[in-house]
Amino acid sequence: MAEGDDIEARVDALEARLGQVAADVQVAREDAAAARHLAAARDRDTADLAVKVDANRSAVNALGEQTRERFDAVDRRFEALERKMDDGFRRIDDEFRKVDHGFIEMRGKFDVTAAGLERIAALIEGKSDR
Repeated sequence: MAEGDDIEARVDALEARLGQVAADVQVAREDAAAARHLAAARDRDTADLAVKVDANRSAVNALGEQTRERFDAVDRRFEALERKMDDGFRRIDDEFRKVDHGFIEMRGKFDVTAAGLERIAALIEGKSDR
């Protein structure tokens, strides 16, 4: 009977071990389900983050485009202002040239008048000497 008791003890031990394995399998299944749930949640979070990053990237790009357009408009305004200033300075230079030419013309006329007056004075002095 010792042999039968030994088989019975072994079967009892095997049944206890199978119960433990079944419990371990159940825990493993629950762990796998939890892991799948966490992975799905991570995938959702990653997808949400990707959407937010794309939205921010689009907003930054739009802001950059808007800023570039504004700087281009400012550049165009400055270029127009520079052209107006250049035209104004060109007109001023032209007018000063006219004034310079007028002064040169007047200087020539003054020189001719002075020479004429000197000649008249010389003639007068020459007549008074006689």
